[in-house]
Amino acid sequence: MSDAGGPCESAVTMRDVQLLIAKKDEIEAQIKAYYDVLEDQKGVGMDAPLVDREGYPRADVDVYQVRTARHNIICLQNDHKDIMKQIEEALYSLHAHEKEKRSKDEAEAQAEARHHQQPLPEAFAKVDTVTPGSPASISGLQVGDEIVTFGSVNANNFQTLQNIASVVQHSEGKPLSVTVIRGGKSIPLSLTPQRWSGKGLLGCNIIPLKR
Repeated sequence: MSDAGGPCESAVTMRDVQLLIAKKDEIEAQIKAYYDVLEDQKGVGMDAPLVDREGYPRADVDVYQVRTARHNIICLQNDHKDIMKQIEEALYSLHAHEKEKRSKDEAEAQAEARHHQQPLPEAFAKVDTVTPGSPASISGLQVGDEIVTFGSVNANNFQTLQNIASVVQHSEGKPLSVTVIRGGKSIPLSLTPQRWSGKGLLGCNIIPLKR
C-alpha cells in the first residue's frame, strides 16, 4: 500500500478517503473474479476436495487454476480487511480534524454574533437528513439546520430546490459558503460538493420551509 492510501500525521482529506474506497472496490472486484473462476470449475468453491476417492487429482477440474484462485482469494480477503481498517481510521481522522475546525469556527461565529447582537436572517430551507461520511457531514451540516444562504441562493431569490441543485452542479469540487441557523445562532460553513461513496454530490436531503 502506498503512502497515499492510509492516514498519516498530516490532515487526512476527502480525496484520501475516496482513493481508499476506490482501492476497496478494486479488491472486491478481483475477489469476485476469482470466485467466478471457482464457479466455472464445477462450482468447487473454497472447500471442495481436489482429489478423487483414490487420492488422485480430479480430472474434471483444473486443479492448478483452482488452487491459484483460492490462494489469491485468501490474500485479497486479507488485503480487504486491511483496507477497511484504513478507511475506518481515515474517516475517524477526517471527522476529528473537521470537528476541531467546526468547534473553532462555531466559537468564532458565536463571538461575532454576541458582538453584533443582530437579528437572525431569514431561512428558506431545512436539512432533513445527513449521511455520515458524506461531503455534507464533513462540512459540519447537521439535521435540523435551517439554511440562510447556500452559495448564491438566499431567502430573497429562492424559488424551488432546483435553485440549490443548480448551484451544486456548477460547484463540484469548489467550496460553497453556506450559512445555517442552529440553536438560535447563525453559523457559517464551507461545503464542497464532490463525488463520494454514496449518491449525489452532498449526501444530505434539504426540504423547503413553508412561508
